Amino acid sequence: MTSIDPTEIAKFEAMAAEWWDPKGKFKPLHMMNPVRLDYIVSQIAAEFGRDRRGLRPFEGLRLLDIGCGGGLIAEPMARLGAEVVGADAAEGNITVAKLHAEQQGLEIDYRATTAEALTDAGEVFDVVLALEIVEHVADPEAFIATCHDLLRPGGLAIVSTLNRTAKSFGAAIIGAEWIMRWLPKGTHEWNRFIKPGELSEMAGNAGLAPVDARGMVFNPLTWGWSLSDRDLSVNYAIAARKPG
Repeated sequence: MTSIDPTEIAKFEAMAAEWWDPKGKFKPLHMMNPVRLDYIVSQIAAEFGRDRRGLRPFEGLRLLDIGCGGGLIAEPMARLGAEVVGADAAEGNITVAKLHAEQQGLEIDYRATTAEALTDAGEVFDVVLALEIVEHVADPEAFIATCHDLLRPGGLAIVSTLNRTAKSFGAAIIGAEWIMRWLPKGTHEWNRFIKPGELSEMAGNAGLAPVDARGMVFNPLTWGWSLSDRDLSVNYAIAARKPG
């Protein structure tokens, strides 16, 4: 069994060289990244009793960034002291991520592999991040179950994705792909977006206990992002704990 959808992998292989260009095809992720990072750091710090103001607050935690792309989240996690494994099925992404980490003097264990292969190898982590990937996998429910299997008891999974609403179609497809042309047309398929209730149910079915859900909201007037505990209509994230 594999969560890989070859068509989706090919889309990101074609854009791999642009991961670290803040004005390139991943501009929306670069813009959202500070808010996304703030959410991740706050959830990990709260779950593991760490002081996020410390120099390396995540020292001693083993973290997997599955679908890591070029390393936009893996790198700050490494700077915060975590032992980071970055995994992506698109080899082009891993090539870019390795080179950039070397240039930054960061030690990150990047691998061109899948979540299922890591599970088969017996790998376990304190934290599993699955960011903007679940809407691209072949079987989202099986993928979330694999994320559960990759966690130690007491571990934390953080999953971010897009809600399936009229507003998300307007923002992520019409706005980002058709009008602003930040992304190639067809990068996202609206029918693959996942509602928060559906994602929470998948997590529960996998044996994970959701502990938080938060929206990431873009304000076109300020041209900035913010976290919201009420507006999950477009981009959102959930955090879920593996009991134990």
